[in-house]
Amino acid sequence: MSPLNENIKRLRLQLGLNQVELAARIGVTKQCVSNWESDNVLPSIDMLVKMAEVFGVSTDQLLGRESEHRLDATGLTGEQCSHVRLLIADLKKANQMYTRLCEAGMFDPEDRS
Repeated sequence: MSPLNENIKRLRLQLGLNQVELAARIGVTKQCVSNWESDNVLPSIDMLVKMAEVFGVSTDQLLGRESEHRLDATGLTGEQCSHVRLLIADLKKANQMYTRLCEAGMFDPEDRS
């Protein structure tokens, strides 16, 4: 299986769409979506672009060439974007600390109490 077919299905399900609904949004048949997800046929470049738009990802992400997440900051001010960057940096630091605590045996990720 290619990452593309898996990504199409995963992203479709994340949006809560069935194959018919995705097909309607991008102007193809349900059978086209089924063939893409089954890895029987590859979508055209035009269809890749349309799916990326529907899913809110880049075509590289859809193709499995880029795994990092992208955030759409359209409509935010420069100051708001700076706050988002700081929040992301803080979350990364917290994740690093969590990993270190788990590795040191000081925190059990299975203990949710």
